[in-house]
Amino acid sequence: MSSPFDIEEMFPDDGDHPVRLPRRQAGNSPQGLAVTLLADYTLRDLAWLPSAAIAALLAEAQVSQTGARAAISRLVRRGVLEGSRQGRHTFYRLSRSAAADLASGGRWILTATAVPKPWDGCWTLIAFSLPQERGTQRRALRGQLRWLGFAPLYDGLWISPHELTPPDQARLGQVTGTVTVFRGRQADLDTVTNRDPLDAWDIAAIAGHYETFLRRWRPLLPQVSAGQVSGAEAVRARTEVMDTFRRFPTLDPRLPVELLPPGWLREPAREVFAAVYDGLADAAEQHVRAVVARFGGSPHTGIRAHLTTDILAGTVVPATAPSGLLPG
Repeated sequence: MSSPFDIEEMFPDDGDHPVRLPRRQAGNSPQGLAVTLLADYTLRDLAWLPSAAIAALLAEAQVSQTGARAAISRLVRRGVLEGSRQGRHTFYRLSRSAAADLASGGRWILTATAVPKPWDGCWTLIAFSLPQERGTQRRALRGQLRWLGFAPLYDGLWISPHELTPPDQARLGQVTGTVTVFRGRQADLDTVTNRDPLDAWDIAAIAGHYETFLRRWRPLLPQVSAGQVSGAEAVRARTEVMDTFRRFPTLDPRLPVELLPPGWLREPAREVFAAVYDGLADAAEQHVRAVVARFGGSPHTGIRAHLTTDILAGTVVPATAPSGLLPG
């Protein structure tokens, strides 16, 4: 099983989609950081931010000015950001398409890590056939299957403990390829070649990622509760905890607790994530507003730190931006 930092797309591109959100990769990707920052503080109102403010916030995460400018430019080319120039200043905001994907993705991250319903003992299997020369379509299909919580049991046969919902079916239908879907129970064979469907996931590795996450973030909770984390540190912590936690639904897509080792850490990790992300929201929001004001933007227009409750409720992306949110 690959590391969560090797998963090519948390929001896979189906080939016809108007935006291509950046790849999730090892370390701090400038494009990924920029998207996380804008999603965490401007998603609801599609607020415009001065380019200099975005660069300053990225600089606090050790991204150079050159790296920040390159990241912004690439995100515009991908259709993730859109720009507006006023005098000598340039402003950027999330495009509506990207914002809709991010809102959907954020809700998926939290619902996929919630306590699952009792499992009915059945597996969904997806068999597909695509020639090797159609590598782009194969990658797109695999990306969609990962997104839907599937893992490869064998080459060309992917498995999930959950049924495909109508939205899942529609999403899967966007990908080119010959696909057959089954759902049923495993028939145990009295042979050493019998493979447990759960073997499609590296359970020990997933448990290790949970343990690493908790070791990193649990010690911060007393400082969060005491209000001792503020300013740039609060923004960095919220960005990092989100960027790490968002990988768990792909690693552990609501695998049935009946099949997992005792003391599975999915719920403790989710609780710690919420405590850090929500607990630092006010301090982080104040800092983002101060940075935006420093570079000529309105510090109070459309800048709001999202909470886990906002994400779960589903952010409604406006069809058109209110005039008061335009730069200037």
